[in-house]
Amino acid sequence: MNKKTVLSEHLIDILKVFLVKEVDVEKTLVNGMPFLTPSTGTDKKSGLKTNEGGETFIDLFLQARQNFKKEFISWQSGMQIDVAKLRTIIVPLIEQVEMTSSDIFNLHHYSTKAEYIYDHPLAVGIISAFIAKKLNYSKGDITQIALAGCLSDCGMAKISPTLLNKNTTLTVDEFEEIKKHPTYSYQMVKNRPLLKEATKIAILHHHERMDGSGYPFGEKANRIHPFAKILAVADSFHAMTSERIYKPKHSPFKVIEMINEELFGEFDITALKALSSAIMNYSVGTKIRLSDGQAAEIIFVEEKNPARPLVKLLETDQILALEKNRYLHIEEIIQ
Repeated sequence: MNKKTVLSEHLIDILKVFLVKEVDVEKTLVNGMPFLTPSTGTDKKSGLKTNEGGETFIDLFLQARQNFKKEFISWQSGMQIDVAKLRTIIVPLIEQVEMTSSDIFNLHHYSTKAEYIYDHPLAVGIISAFIAKKLNYSKGDITQIALAGCLSDCGMAKISPTLLNKNTTLTVDEFEEIKKHPTYSYQMVKNRPLLKEATKIAILHHHERMDGSGYPFGEKANRIHPFAKILAVADSFHAMTSERIYKPKHSPFKVIEMINEELFGEFDITALKALSSAIMNYSVGTKIRLSDGQAAEIIFVEEKNPARPLVKLLETDQILALEKNRYLHIEEIIQ
């Protein structure tokens, strides 16, 4: 079990099988509430930190997820979008994060299959803001881009919950219904005064692709709004790193490589490089775990392919160039 893994009943049963009596856990439950042990009860030490003391990113994210969930459920019941409320949910996150690589690369750990529909929009908003900041957008535009990420899937509220919660592969007809969500999202935000027109178009275009293979219109390159190009990278990155009901997850490093290679041509190069630069922030000496389970240390990162650095295996001191050993990839950061 990797650090920051959400403990399910199944995983707790596995710990018991291996006679693991206790593990260190975060002080915030996955539902955003403080974790109170029987021994601490309502002891202040087990509560959430105040803002003055500096809440951790995971505290803020899990609380925000619960607040976003309430908003999404209200949309499902036909309520209009409250953009001002969404600002209070997303802005503390993008300001708290200070856009560090570890926050971006750990987002997928906080997602669960059951809560993905609420985790994903928040994560897309955060990752989009990270990319926008790297591209030197103004503070106002960064906030609008983060809101666009949060609202990109609001149209899912108009799709049958039975379809959203289906735990098997979608049929062609079902996928066609899911593909209508950008249009539904746009219809829900088009008359909201606190959103720029660019933000609304980005929400409509977030599944368009540079090569014209996207939807709903099959737009290409310059016909796709720059905000939407950022959302497209953020949306795909988080989706591919998250465990969803009908798809497995991949490590963030593997995903960046997949987007760069297997999906080359679909995404804006500038936005993709901005996200990839997060890997460059991992300095020489960073401890990692490889896909075969071996622990290693990064000893050199090459700018043209940061997902495949030069590493030294901790057990044997063997030097490996991941660029030449394509069967291996970085699974996660240990330290």
